Amino acid sequence: MSGTGKKVVDVAFKASKNIDWEGMAKLLVSDEARKEFATLRRAFDEVNTTLQTKFSQEPEPIDWEYYRKGIGSRLVDMYKEAYESVEVPKFVDTVTPKYKPKFDALLVELKEAEQKSLKESERLEKEVAEVQEMKKKISTMTADEYFSKHPELKKKFDDEIRNDNWGY
Repeated sequence: MSGTGKKVVDVAFKASKNIDWEGMAKLLVSDEARKEFATLRRAFDEVNTTLQTKFSQEPEPIDWEYYRKGIGSRLVDMYKEAYESVEVPKFVDTVTPKYKPKFDALLVELKEAEQKSLKESERLEKEVAEVQEMKKKISTMTADEYFSKHPELKKKFDDEIRNDNWGY
């Protein structure tokens, strides 16, 4: 196998090991998303398997002597010379250096957004817990108990009463 082909296969193999398919599957909410995710995973596995099998093998060497016996050495030598004169250009990756910094920046941005999302999720969970607690106690709660938890509202109401502003 050529060096480039081997490199592609190695990268694909390492990428497949680093993907947390189970972790991603847990984040999906709808059935449609789960179906699309399963399709994506199947397609990835198929491509990865193809890369592992088809492109990881060296091509069979040509048995020139076998053909010399059946066809003749002059014609086979002509084909052999033409075959050996073919130069397959080496792949030069000009795309990866161009987009890798952008991709890395997006990964950093993604991690920051993930952290913000986790903090916001934590804050919202606390708020939901407080609202549920208040919902349980609201029928027996006094105004003083409510204002002790929300002093900003008490200040607002006191200011309105002091300024004779009754909301109309």
